[in-house]
Amino acid sequence: MSLNTLTKSTLSLSFALALAACQTPPVRTTQAPVAMQQSEVNFEFAHADYRTINQALEQGELTSAELVTYYLQRIRAHNQQGAELRAVISLNPDALAEAETLDKARKQGDVRGSLHGIPVLLKDNIDTADGLANTAGSLLFAENFPEDDAALVKNLRAQGAIILGKANLSEWANFRSTRSSSGWSGVGGLARNPYDTTRSTCGSSAGSGAAVAADFTTFAVGTETDGSLVCPGAVNGIVSIKPTLGLISRDGIIPISHSQDTAGPMTRSVAGAVTLMQAMASYDGSDAASFRTDTVFTQYLNEDGLEGKRIGVVRNLMGYNELLDNQFEQQLEVLEAQGATLVDVEMPTYGEYGDAEFTVLLYEFKQDMANYLATTQLPYRNMADLIEANNKMAQQELPYFGQELFIMANNMTEADEPRYQKALEKSKRLAGAEGIDAMLADHDLDLLVAPTTGPSWKIDLVNGDHYAGSASSPAAVAGYPHITVPMGYIELPKQPKLPVGISFFSTAHAEPVLIEAAYSYEQATQHRQPPQLSATATHLD
Repeated sequence: MSLNTLTKSTLSLSFALALAACQTPPVRTTQAPVAMQQSEVNFEFAHADYRTINQALEQGELTSAELVTYYLQRIRAHNQQGAELRAVISLNPDALAEAETLDKARKQGDVRGSLHGIPVLLKDNIDTADGLANTAGSLLFAENFPEDDAALVKNLRAQGAIILGKANLSEWANFRSTRSSSGWSGVGGLARNPYDTTRSTCGSSAGSGAAVAADFTTFAVGTETDGSLVCPGAVNGIVSIKPTLGLISRDGIIPISHSQDTAGPMTRSVAGAVTLMQAMASYDGSDAASFRTDTVFTQYLNEDGLEGKRIGVVRNLMGYNELLDNQFEQQLEVLEAQGATLVDVEMPTYGEYGDAEFTVLLYEFKQDMANYLATTQLPYRNMADLIEANNKMAQQELPYFGQELFIMANNMTEADEPRYQKALEKSKRLAGAEGIDAMLADHDLDLLVAPTTGPSWKIDLVNGDHYAGSASSPAAVAGYPHITVPMGYIELPKQPKLPVGISFFSTAHAEPVLIEAAYSYEQATQHRQPPQLSATATHLD
C-alpha cells in the first residue's frame, strides 16, 4: 500500500511515535525499535541527495508527506533506539501537516522556491517561533520559547522548507569547558558518529552532522565559530560550507562571538549545500557583518570547475596523521587530473594568532550572550546568572566537565577592552591579510586546500576531545569561506572505516571559486558511502 493511500491517522501515529522518542532527554533503552508501517512508494529513499529528492517531488514520484514520514521512521529507529545516535533533540509536531499543505500547493502549481517540501533540521541554537524550545543543549534553556523565527529560518520557510525539528549539539556550541566531549549536551545526551558509535561527531554541530550522515533528514543547518561546521562535516562523511562572515544573518542564533559566528549548510552533496546556503543568504540591516549580494551561487555547480584553477596545497596544515596525509596525497592527483595546477605553500602566520583568537572569543561571548538573553523571557540576564544556575543543576549539567570557559568569559571586564581590541586586530590580520590573502597573492592562487581534520577519535568523557589538527582556524578567524567535501575513508583491518574530508578555502566572498572546485572534485570522485547503522555496543550516557 502506498503512503498516498495511508490514512491520516496512520501517518499521525508514525509521527507521534517519533515525537515521543525525541521530546525528552535521552535515556538508555534496551527495547527494540517499534515496528512501523513501511512505504511502498517506488522511490529509493535511502541516502537520496537533494537533486534526486527534488526531481522526484517535481515529477510526482514522491510527496513531501512521504518524505517526512520516511525520516520520522529513521529517527524513531536510530535516534534513541538502534544505533542510539542522539542526533535529534526535538521534532516539530506540525511537520507532517506542513508537508501535506505543501503537497497540495505543488499540485496547484504553487511552488514557493527551491526547498518546497524539503525537510530541514536546525541546530538547537537557532530560534524558531513554532513552539520548539531553543536550548543550546542546556537544561537552563529548556523553557526558552522564542517569539520570532531567526532570519535564516524565515528565509527557509519562504523557500518552502519544512522545519523538521532541532538537532543535538555540543552544549553551548562547545564553549563551556576546556575539557568538553563534543556532542554532549544536558538536554540531548551524547551524540555519536554513525560510522562508529564509539567515536566522536566532532565540533558543536554534532547532531546536525550525524543526522545528515544517518539519513534522518535531507538538510541540516549548523553553526561555526571555529570548526563546528567543517569538522563534523568531515568526520561524518558529508559536505558542509562555512560561508563568508555576514552572508547569512546571525539574528536569532545563540552566540559565542560576533566576529566569527556564522550558520551554514550540512548536506550529502555539494549541490544540496549550495542550494541550502543560497536559500539562507540575505541582507540583514540589524547584523553589522551582513552584506548585500546578487550572486546566484548555484550557477557555479560546474563539473569542469577545477580546469585552470591554481591551488595552493597548505603543507603546514597537515602532518598530524599519516593515514590522513596518505589519503590527501591521492586526492591531489585527482585535482591535477581535473585540470588544476598545484603549488606547495605554507601559511606564514599559522599558529601565531591562537591566543588572540581566544581572547576575542571570551570577551565577545560575555556581551553577546547578555544581548541574546535580553531578547528572552528567561530568568537570566548575564554570564554570572548562567554560572550560578549551572552550579545549582550540577548533577545534570556538570557531570562530566565543568564551565571553565564561562568563568573566564565572566571575568572579562571593561578594563580588558584595549587588550580585546588589540587581539581582534591581530587575529584578523594574521589569519586574513598576512595569512590566507598573502598565500593567494604571493603565489597567484585561486584557492587553498588541506585535509579538513583527522579521523574521528574515541569518545572519552574523562579526558575530553582528542583533536590532532585541523584546517578550520584560518578561514574561521578571518571570516572567509570554507567548504569540506568527503575525500574517502581511513580503513584498517577489523575496524570500521572512518570518513575524512578535504578542505577548499580562500579569501572573503570567494564562494563561487570554491563551489566550482568542490563540485568538480566531488563529481570526479563520488567518495561518499553511507554508514551501516546497527545497535550501539556501549552506552556512554
